[in-house]
Amino acid sequence: MTTLARRFVFASLFFFCAFTAYGQMPNPYGAPISLEDAKKAAAPALAEARKNNWTVAVAIVDPSGNLVYYEKMDHTQLGSAQFCISKARSAAHFKRPTKAFQDALAGGGVGLRVLKVEGAVPVEGGIPIVMGGKIVGAIGVSGAASEQDSQCAKAGADTLK
Repeated sequence: MTTLARRFVFASLFFFCAFTAYGQMPNPYGAPISLEDAKKAAAPALAEARKNNWTVAVAIVDPSGNLVYYEKMDHTQLGSAQFCISKARSAAHFKRPTKAFQDALAGGGVGLRVLKVEGAVPVEGGIPIVMGGKIVGAIGVSGAASEQDSQCAKAGADTLK
């Protein structure tokens, strides 16, 4: 067998094995969150805000970042209307709470690279929603301090676990 033929066989086996292994990797995303479940997640987030006299906006998105449910409390700052959606999309797309980006940025050094990651929101308040071990969407809350937004988002995300 010539060297070229051996290389071809090796490359073919490598790609076949890599493709097979890729096909066996678990998909972290599940079916998109339903409107009913999105409302169930938003309710405790809003209740947590009311309990603490915070005014917030809440967004629930599916794994692709499409808006499924949105609610804004009266007197919530106008900038929070879009920002909660951005937090939810960031959590869904990157499969992690937005606090992870905030912490990376706060660490400085290589963490500053977060600033160039398109769609990554480095502010607490976005959390993936996991049902049956799969990410079905994410919740984003905005309007209070970022730690308070995260507290509300966690109340909502934890409801569907």
